[in-house]
Amino acid sequence: MKHSILLKFIGIILVMSTLTSITSCKRGVASFTLRGTISDETFSTPLTGATLKFYKVLIATGEEILVDTKVLGADGKYEFTFPREKIEKYIIRVSKPLYFDIDQEIQFSSLVPSAVNTRNYSSKAKSWVELRFVNTSVQSSDHFRYIKFSGKENCSECCTADQVDLYGTAYYSRTCINDALTPYSIYYQVIGTTTQNVVEVITQPFDTTLLLVNY
Repeated sequence: MKHSILLKFIGIILVMSTLTSITSCKRGVASFTLRGTISDETFSTPLTGATLKFYKVLIATGEEILVDTKVLGADGKYEFTFPREKIEKYIIRVSKPLYFDIDQEIQFSSLVPSAVNTRNYSSKAKSWVELRFVNTSVQSSDHFRYIKFSGKENCSECCTADQVDLYGTAYYSRTCINDALTPYSIYYQVIGTTTQNVVEVITQPFDTTLLLVNY
């Protein structure tokens, strides 16, 4: 009788040990699935042909390690499945010629293991505006002032919104980047006269649109 009870007890211990081992094993191999769509916001289509790079950032060192690279297909969709590790964060970088880069961080703490984590992003086509100011009767005392009124901001290629003063200038040209199919405008004034105005253009995709002021 005692021997039978002992065998049953040992059997229960073995079953519990096996279950614990299986559970622990499953916990150890838990993974993340990251899925989403990259869109072309200018034309309301997928960003077909863009290159997407997926990085993990190590804790403490901040070292970025490339995990995978994909070229987006016609549907603009991507998916990554990767092991759950001791990582600070992940980074998605998307690039395509004539489009603004996407650079997005995904914190480790925001991801749910063994589930689909959806992250959708979009980019806009690049366009440019040429600011061209022509003084048709230049005098050395002429003072022309302008400031950016609207247009793309906070990008490495963007023109600043700082005030610009031109003195006795016959011809001035400067090219600034902008989101395609959106307004770019300036406010200008000829100091010492009543001449002042806001002028605006809609910049065209992959091209340079002229914003001309004759004064």
